[in-house]
Amino acid sequence: MTNEKNKPQDLNLSINPNSEGEPEDDCGCDGTPGCTCELGHAHAQPDTLRPFMIRLAVAFAMTLLFTFIAFPLYIQIIGLGAAYLLAGYEVLLFAGRNILKGQLFDENFLMALASLAAFIMGNRPEAIAVMIFYGVGEVLEDMAVTRSRSNIAELMDIRPDYANLKDGSEIRRVSPQEVLVGQIIVVRPGEKIPLDGKVLHGESYVDTRALTGESVPRKVTEESMVLSGAVNLDGLLEIGITKAYEDSTVSKILELVETASSKKAKSEQFITKFAKIYTPAVVGIALLVSILPPLLGFGTFGEWVYKGISFLIISCPCALVISIPVGFFGGIGGAARNGILVKGGNYLEALNDVNTVVLDKTGTLTEGVFQVTSIRPETGITQEELLRAAATAEVLSTHPIAKSILTAYGQPVEAPREMQEKAGFGVTAQTRDGLLFAGNRRLMETIGINDLPVFAETTVYIAKGSEYLGYLLISDRIKEDAAEALKKLKKRGIKNIIMLTGDNRAIADEVATALGITDVRAELLPQDKVEEFEKILAAASKRGKVAFVGDGINDAPVLARADIGIAMGDVGSDAAIEAADVVIMNDNLLSIDLALKVATKTRTIVAQNIVFALGIKALIMILAFLGITTIWFAIFADVGVALLAILNAVRALTVKNN
Repeated sequence: MTNEKNKPQDLNLSINPNSEGEPEDDCGCDGTPGCTCELGHAHAQPDTLRPFMIRLAVAFAMTLLFTFIAFPLYIQIIGLGAAYLLAGYEVLLFAGRNILKGQLFDENFLMALASLAAFIMGNRPEAIAVMIFYGVGEVLEDMAVTRSRSNIAELMDIRPDYANLKDGSEIRRVSPQEVLVGQIIVVRPGEKIPLDGKVLHGESYVDTRALTGESVPRKVTEESMVLSGAVNLDGLLEIGITKAYEDSTVSKILELVETASSKKAKSEQFITKFAKIYTPAVVGIALLVSILPPLLGFGTFGEWVYKGISFLIISCPCALVISIPVGFFGGIGGAARNGILVKGGNYLEALNDVNTVVLDKTGTLTEGVFQVTSIRPETGITQEELLRAAATAEVLSTHPIAKSILTAYGQPVEAPREMQEKAGFGVTAQTRDGLLFAGNRRLMETIGINDLPVFAETTVYIAKGSEYLGYLLISDRIKEDAAEALKKLKKRGIKNIIMLTGDNRAIADEVATALGITDVRAELLPQDKVEEFEKILAAASKRGKVAFVGDGINDAPVLARADIGIAMGDVGSDAAIEAADVVIMNDNLLSIDLALKVATKTRTIVAQNIVFALGIKALIMILAFLGITTIWFAIFADVGVALLAILNAVRALTVKNN
């Protein structure tokens, strides 16, 4: 991320790095002024928009002048020809350039062919109108698309512009990329926090809305961890940096969002393939409409060529080519507004097919914030001695249970000479006083300690050598929104809800009963989770897709294996962002139902646009064939259908969280 090629681009969700590192939009545009996509759509550029509109206005005035004032015929033809070129020379150039590249059938080709034919047939004002209204339509379409892009950009406007680096007694403003792990930055009220770190001095409220969708500011004090992209509201903070910029939360999120639209949904892929067949097909039909009827004695060539021209204008696939990617684009933005990051349109579409949801327990259904609730030493040892032995064994571990033990002890302990942590068992620590073991029953059984008491709480057993010292009971509360979230999933039609956990059966059953989950797989080692999940995938493959919801730290293998991996909790987790397809930024289980709601709305909008665009175009084509419509009506119909489809697609940006 620090080299030039991988430096984050200005946030624009339509731009994605292609294989050469150049930006590419949803339809293959390389981002240069006047570029055209695979289907020939010419993109208006912001810096040329005003001159372009002035040029169209001048062309319109010239058309009125040379149409309604009685100039000699040759002057009229020259004047209208100049107006035609002024309004449409770019379309003609694009069509010619694409023909030379072998891209014969595209949108520019349709417009060029239809307008030139109209001009030659003597319908010169109509030919110019084709170009003018096509240009106006392009501008309005680009304005609608730009509006949807800017809405998302505002929602995700989290990129820091600078960092205040504390250098001795001086404070220097530098680029966030220059700040190293361990250095100290100062964040003043109103400034964005540029990098992830720990508060060393000061306290304040921070606005994390852009990261999590939560509108309520969060209070941070000394020792609090803060994430880049949040806004400091009212206090001066000194922050020790814990992650370099390329590894920070803001960088990971921007990278995820900037590449989201490169993963196209099947609907988008279908439209791209469909349009490549559709465009040459309508050109062929227009040619037959222009030639075949007069050859068979039904009317004149002039009459049927006019109908063929109308047919070409109507057939332009603008509405499909633009509105469907914008629909998925808007859906991704609507999800982001509510603290849900979806990595691509393909994942957004796949959410519609989920019928099985598998959930991890700790940190997903429960808060994952543990505390020691009971200390039970064996005879001959005090509670403090048992707790100190546990803290000494766990001091180098990063597991939440280890942190709860250290918090309960509350005093510094000497680090062991050597520590080994075995997932699903516990820790073994070589200390100055001997070998300590802290973990579950399986760990105790490996050293010959059996017949231990079992509790419906997380239990950490402690031993020194082969001597059993006692146990600690550690509790973890069920999340307040868990029951309601699962109820909403069932109401939405998710029939299979399964819980996977490494905890003992008693704890797992207690949580499952409280939440109404009937399918529980407990006492699973990390590798067992993957095997168990494979079985679930195999059983559900014919019914629909399987989503796995985990904390994104310990569950990365299962998140990656799922049809849809949904990461909950720690927004700063690299594993969550890398392994999951959907990241819930606000640690709210209700957001899973909201993500499904966004997916449903997006699919509905996309389906509406496909049916609407093709249906209206088919109807007007029939009317044109019957001679009921004119070129003027065809022009307004083409532009109108495209704009209505785009405005409908932009609705995906707004999804109510209720």
